[in-house]
Amino acid sequence: MFDPLKEEITPEILERWDKEYFWHPFTQMKVYREEDNLIFERGEGVYLYDLHGRKYIDAISSLWCNVHGHNHPRLNNALVKQLCKVAHTTTLGSSNVPAIILAKRLVDITPECLTKVFYSEDGAEANEIALKMAYHYFYNKGEKERKYFITLSNAYHGDTIGAVSVGGIEIFHEAYKPLLFKTFKLPSPYWYCKEKYGQLCEECKEDLLNLLKEILDKHHKEIIGITLESGIQAAAGMLPYPKGFMKGVEQLAKQYGVLLIVDEVATGFGRTGTMFYVEQEEVCPDFMTLGKGITGGYLPLAATLTTEEIFNAFLGEFGEAKHFYHGHTYTGNNLACAVAIENLNIFRDENTLSLLQPKIKHLTERLKEFWELPWVYDIRQLGFMAGIELRKKNGEPFPYGERIGFKVAYKAREKGVFLRPLGDVMVLMMPLVIKTEEMNYVLDTLKWAIKEVLQKED
Repeated sequence: MFDPLKEEITPEILERWDKEYFWHPFTQMKVYREEDNLIFERGEGVYLYDLHGRKYIDAISSLWCNVHGHNHPRLNNALVKQLCKVAHTTTLGSSNVPAIILAKRLVDITPECLTKVFYSEDGAEANEIALKMAYHYFYNKGEKERKYFITLSNAYHGDTIGAVSVGGIEIFHEAYKPLLFKTFKLPSPYWYCKEKYGQLCEECKEDLLNLLKEILDKHHKEIIGITLESGIQAAAGMLPYPKGFMKGVEQLAKQYGVLLIVDEVATGFGRTGTMFYVEQEEVCPDFMTLGKGITGGYLPLAATLTTEEIFNAFLGEFGEAKHFYHGHTYTGNNLACAVAIENLNIFRDENTLSLLQPKIKHLTERLKEFWELPWVYDIRQLGFMAGIELRKKNGEPFPYGERIGFKVAYKAREKGVFLRPLGDVMVLMMPLVIKTEEMNYVLDTLKWAIKEVLQKED
């Protein structure tokens, strides 16, 4: 048995323990245990450093959550300052200062219809809470015949059972079908438009809204609500919607008296160029879920925001048992909320969103260069979120087991760029503070890696 008092924990020991004891998420461990893997030890700005001191640009923001860079002094100080007061106190029947202040700040920066904040630890929980609240809202009103949600094919809202039920990515969700509740599904907007019209367009948007209207015409009395990601289906491979689609969904939801749940977990906190994508279409949903960038990528925290009307449906005398029976040990954690407040302060003080606009334009221009590569099948972008889909030269997908996207990502590591693809879609989700020259290095390296891998495959 290892004795830490007598033996040094070397990189070699950590690498062995990693493969022996740590079961990684969304990872085929048989393959992982056969490969050389990155173990990060520290970070600085947009860079991560592994056990051997090699540095990598974090081109996926540590799974889309890092906003202002790693080891940011203001976020560090906010964490330490709160830690010196208290790390955690329960919010079941009591409260804490950072959770109160953050709730007010979130209400101030989100659509004006959203006035209440319920905390959790990650995006899946935030969406699970929204689903339960939506059902419970109608239950408290006596409308117990409402049991179903409308969602999108290729949807992803997290990995808890409710979130998976409103999901639609077969490879993620197929095994769990016997556990899931029934939903009504619209086609994935991006692929529906591409297959029918060849592009995202007004006609396609109207087609999709008519399909939604048909479902609502037949089933609105048994439907609780509509749930969809905000502006883009991110985990499905960066699939944006036609402009105006979300606004049309909001209008139909109100017309038929069903609730609208908008998932801003991936898109929130500047990813699409505005603080939240709903601002771009002036959508005011019944629920909006937040996560990932809410703490700048520092600590697990999520939030489900909702309206005064929905909140009021849960009010009553104690004996009526109308309150929301849901919670977590770390709901409204003091440390996470303190860091989230400072995250918002940095957005304000450092003009993060204004400084992002030229970077988005630069990314758009640089992405055009990738069309020169014969293996690039599609390029998709919304704000500072982008995906480059790789296929064979004839347009056919690579067989799943070939792991082309991962081979390209591993090749990019040789030049110090850390990527994680979605299948064979090379995802670019860089920290918002990345400099233009660092962006160029990421893009140049990705082009090089694609050529290096796929020229050999040919």
